Amino acid sequence: MKILGIVCSPRKEGNTEILVREALAGAAEKGAETELLHLADLKISPCTACEACSETGECIIEDDMKEIYPKLLSADGIIIGTPVYFWTVSAQAKLLMDRTYAKLGGDLGGKVCGAIAVAAGRGTSNVLTLLNTFFLIHGMRPVSSGISAYGSKKGDVKKDERRMRQARDLGQRIVEAIAKSG
Repeated sequence: MKILGIVCSPRKEGNTEILVREALAGAAEKGAETELLHLADLKISPCTACEACSETGECIIEDDMKEIYPKLLSADGIIIGTPVYFWTVSAQAKLLMDRTYAKLGGDLGGKVCGAIAVAAGRGTSNVLTLLNTFFLIHGMRPVSSGISAYGSKKGDVKKDERRMRQARDLGQRIVEAIAKSG
């Protein structure tokens, strides 16, 4: 069983990454193979709405999404973590979401997933709603409404034992849900 954690923050080793890593640690405790993906390390172009993928199921844009599609498809579970920017997801998260249009129609369906949103102040509710809507549009199965965490300085979230525990539990719950489904 494979769980893919996707960090959609441009900031390395920040609060979003800390929580995604904690969720993956929880999944690993339950026996899952885990992989962490940093979108900030990759070059992802925006969707051009060319509709070529509607005919082939494949995106024609040549960029690092070509590396991400197989990871998404081979994962049994997916965790997406993003900071909150202006009450929505980061640009990195939005690029990923838009480019999965090429896989709309079932390719990601049935995968178990979870969302993590980190804000300095407010906006996590909007972001979790957006991520869960994204999951549901793809036919994915969120194990919870997601995790809201707060902190503006790197490492702030480590002081929040409750959120750290929730992240670990998220990873464990994803593995348990996958195991139950067969």
